[in-house]
Amino acid sequence: MDQLVAGERYSPYRFFSAERWAKFRADTPLTLSEDEVRRLRSLNDPVDLDEVRRIYLSMSRLLSAHVEASQLLFRQRQVFFDVDDAVKAPFIIGIAGSVAVGKSTTARVLKELLARWPSSPKVDLVTTDGFLYPNEVLRREGLMDRKGFPDSYDVGAILRFLSGIKAGLPNMRAPLYSHLTYDVLPGEFVTIDRPDILIFEGINVLQTRELPVDGKAVPVVSDFFDFSIYIDAPEELIHQWYVDRFMRLRDTAFRDPQSFFHRYSGLSADAAHTIAEQLWNNINLKNLKENILPTRPRADLILRKGANHLVEEVALRKL
Repeated sequence: MDQLVAGERYSPYRFFSAERWAKFRADTPLTLSEDEVRRLRSLNDPVDLDEVRRIYLSMSRLLSAHVEASQLLFRQRQVFFDVDDAVKAPFIIGIAGSVAVGKSTTARVLKELLARWPSSPKVDLVTTDGFLYPNEVLRREGLMDRKGFPDSYDVGAILRFLSGIKAGLPNMRAPLYSHLTYDVLPGEFVTIDRPDILIFEGINVLQTRELPVDGKAVPVVSDFFDFSIYIDAPEELIHQWYVDRFMRLRDTAFRDPQSFFHRYSGLSADAAHTIAEQLWNNINLKNLKENILPTRPRADLILRKGANHLVEEVALRKL
């Protein structure tokens, strides 16, 4: 039984074509311009205003309903406990999926749309890249070839950060990461100060762990999420997108002498393609199969992309 197949009797999801999903936008206004979408999308990602209309406006409307319901429950609990607690827990949205599948674009576009609701909520975006162990630590522990795998992250730091966010603590700091130097930036942070909504994006944010024998469980990252999204696509497409992106970066960002991957910029096209294939097969494909894809059924919303990198099907968990 595959519960992620449309029509499966016991599936916890409802499935919609992109065309049907687009109709759920109702009167949700389009608040982004073509230039803004172009600025927000990642390299090799063709998301445009049409895709925002088809997919993102309905997502914005759905999330608005979830946020309002969460706020109502918060007020009801205040009445239930007879307290006047002014600190409201932020609504946290987790976004997961493979490398090169389009998580960053989804997160950035969604952030802009949510921040432009009539209520003007404060929306922040944090990625898990900054919570990777520094390269120095990864080299010492023999983990450089497992960068992006669950054991390459400082999970304790992630849990402390999200716990503080959920507790409504002010000025929580998240470490910053440079994709140019391929490393955490020493001593550099982004300060997140009591947002109404936090988007937390990363390949392994829906990871679980083995159950403890004594029942004294340490929380997992997704325990702090109010809603979760998984960006999905067939393996062969993600493979092609990864290689295509690597080849594009070889002609752009890799040419910067400060780039960690600068050594690849002088390779021939064939040699660079071979390196990209090796990186995919030895690291990213392994991580996808072992750690990322198995978390897909834990998501509340699954966006399935087709060959053109645009969403073709949406799966929404039933209430």
